[in-house]
Amino acid sequence: MSNDRAERIRKLLAELIAFNTVSERSNLGLIAMIERYLAAFGIAGRRIVDETGQKAALWVTIGPKDKPGFVLSGHTDVVPVASQDWSTNPFELVERGGKFYGRGTTDMKGFVAVCLAMVPEMHDAGLKTPIHLAISYDEEIGCVGVRPMLAEISRGHVKPLGCFVGEPTEMQVTIGHKGKHGVRATFRGLSAHSSIAPSGVNAVEYAADLISEIRRHAKELATEGAHDALYDVAHTTLLTSIVHGGTALNIVPERCVVEFECRGLGISESKEVTDAIVAWARAEIEPVMKAADPSCGIDFEEILDYPALDMPSGHALVTLGKKLAGRNSHAKVSFGTEAGLFVSMADIPAIVVGPGSIAQAHKPDEYVEMSELLACADFVERLIGHCAAGGGLAL
Repeated sequence: MSNDRAERIRKLLAELIAFNTVSERSNLGLIAMIERYLAAFGIAGRRIVDETGQKAALWVTIGPKDKPGFVLSGHTDVVPVASQDWSTNPFELVERGGKFYGRGTTDMKGFVAVCLAMVPEMHDAGLKTPIHLAISYDEEIGCVGVRPMLAEISRGHVKPLGCFVGEPTEMQVTIGHKGKHGVRATFRGLSAHSSIAPSGVNAVEYAADLISEIRRHAKELATEGAHDALYDVAHTTLLTSIVHGGTALNIVPERCVVEFECRGLGISESKEVTDAIVAWARAEIEPVMKAADPSCGIDFEEILDYPALDMPSGHALVTLGKKLAGRNSHAKVSFGTEAGLFVSMADIPAIVVGPGSIAQAHKPDEYVEMSELLACADFVERLIGHCAAGGGLAL
């Protein structure tokens, strides 16, 4: 049975990896492949298509539709491979030494492949408690695609009992992750010849003032802010990520763009921190720019926002997750997932538990070990047994 299961996982993972679903591309081919696979078992999902018609999430229910069940959640998009030095074709599954190489093997098509490989067991189990598959898109660019799906779920008559998000945690039950808020600041200065620099308004130099304040505040958060030892980085982080400005050495730059982010411990701390940075810039930098020339100033734009996850360690879903994973411990991670949105948007308890290590994600020659995928399959098998017996949450 284990050899058959391993081969099913390998075959499905190879099919999923073959679709180039970098976030900027359509995922409809992959969704259609999953739909065809499910149709062989008489199972139909519900597509939630985005405004462009080029991307879709898929919501699948296996078992009774009138009872609350459990969600297995994964995303179909992957990060780009451009400028990465791969030793193999990133969109062709390669097996070496018990490891599967390819873009998305760890993050997170490996989990999706395991869930699909276990559909025959789900189908044959006579589930009394349903299992849902929530398959999304554009997670990598801000957890975009899961939001319309959660809006649909929220309008339903039956709310799921809980959700397991299969991001790579080496099958460790993960009860928390940081939230993230990203901001783009565009500085509008006044161009001039560099020989008469004081007659211009230097957008790059004013942007540097913002960057200095971001760095100062980041140090303050690290030394004086809240700490949570369960995280590998125990405090809220704040940093400047991208800076573009200037056109020539002898021109006072009239434009500079700065992108910065906060990853916060608390549910809403990320936005609170970036809002404070924006307020400081409005009060301290922008008036000086406008005093030099009224046309100058700063435009701020939110570019990314998702909430933190903070599940109580004693929650019944955490207890069930540990039982299914065969673990007694729990953890928190600094990277973001869709789990926080399941809680905040749909009031569905969620934890993160999935195969592979985040250390392998987003890198060239990304891989996941077959042992991790089989451990995940064991988790799903135990969930199937729980649901076949009509199990819920011991609240």
